[in-house]
Amino acid sequence: MIWNKEMECLSREERRALQLYRLRRTLRRVYETIPAYRRRFDEAGVTSDDLHHLEDLQQFPFTSKNDLRDNYPFGLFGSPLKDVVRIHSSSGTTGKPVVVGYTREDVDIWAESVARAIFCSGGGPDDIIQVAYGYGLFTGGLGLHYGGEKVGATVVPISGGNTKRQVMLFEDFGVTILACTPSYALCIAEMMNEMKVDHSKLKLRAAILGAEPWSNSMRNEIEERMGLKAYDIYGLSEIIGPGVGCECECQDGLHICDDHFIPEIVDPDTGEVLPEGEKGELVFTCVTKQAFPTIRFRTHDISRLTSEPCRCGRTTMRMERISGRTDDMLIIRGVNVFPSQIESVLMQIEETEPYYLIVVDKRGTLDELEIRVEVREQIFSDQVRKLEELQRKIRREIESVLGISAVIRLVEPKTIERGIGKATRVVDRRTLENGPETGGKAS
Repeated sequence: MIWNKEMECLSREERRALQLYRLRRTLRRVYETIPAYRRRFDEAGVTSDDLHHLEDLQQFPFTSKNDLRDNYPFGLFGSPLKDVVRIHSSSGTTGKPVVVGYTREDVDIWAESVARAIFCSGGGPDDIIQVAYGYGLFTGGLGLHYGGEKVGATVVPISGGNTKRQVMLFEDFGVTILACTPSYALCIAEMMNEMKVDHSKLKLRAAILGAEPWSNSMRNEIEERMGLKAYDIYGLSEIIGPGVGCECECQDGLHICDDHFIPEIVDPDTGEVLPEGEKGELVFTCVTKQAFPTIRFRTHDISRLTSEPCRCGRTTMRMERISGRTDDMLIIRGVNVFPSQIESVLMQIEETEPYYLIVVDKRGTLDELEIRVEVREQIFSDQVRKLEELQRKIRREIESVLGISAVIRLVEPKTIERGIGKATRVVDRRTLENGPETGGKAS
């Protein structure tokens, strides 16, 4: 089932021709209307006239989150405020927030992109979609809301929180699709278990999950606990919001709406564009947006691209599921560690719950990695010897994947804080002690 067959099934030649036309037009427009881009292009010595092939895009400068904050609030808008009908913003937890604007045409493009994502995951006009992403300045809630209405589905705009009510509405409204973060899906699954709700009695058959990296192991956990098929949706406010890409029923990468957003993969250290199929940092250029047409935005998300047509019939560029973020990487005793690596290990250990917290601290001159892991109820109340065996097992598995040792701390069920949005997985106390300039974080 394909929402927009004309755009999603273009031939490679047609797609590249459309992208080139839209890219030239966008580069010319941002140069003429946005002083910050004009300065950056002039410094790099490039104009839209230098774009003869899509590959020429790599001559143009990157846009970073700092550029967006430096031009807070409206310095990178390409449309006058009288034409902007919507403003969204990031949380701004590390400084000035990122502010993005939408014209009426931009909102339509966004709804179109999310509509494609919903169809990708098997949704349509006969569905009831419960949107448990947060509404407000965060793009998640309204993004899925408008996309759901676009396909003609019935939308339940419940937002995040009030988890008992989420489960009640599954039963009372006959909800067929849930949309939320993967970590909140786990919270809902936990509540279903507490309320003794049998998922086989529900009509719920799919979940559209995004806004944070999540492993295949977490996907399996969600699918088993909720009795549905979980699909990965990708997006970010700086590009448009959710709907930049989504998995289809083949789940062989996420289909990118590349008639609107041109993707690249670059080396995170050098910025050099990498060949198709190589893993690196994902970069996007918007080629149809009016109010906020971002050029070569560095996402910090780690992925790879393929242009091979999918078995579903779509010919759009596909991206591999996000395996981590360059700015989430922890350097511990000289070793690069990604939270996703730890999550993948823990999800394979059946005695644990899918909740954990990574704490990095300094002991003298050495970094210390501590991983707090929730243990299942029946295991936690078992003999001390069995808990010690489990602790040793987790320690061995973690060391074999990371190449460094970690302190494993087993904690009681429901000890680690749950969230209705993006989960907090890492606390880097080296940052808390030394100040924000050290580059560490709590995330």
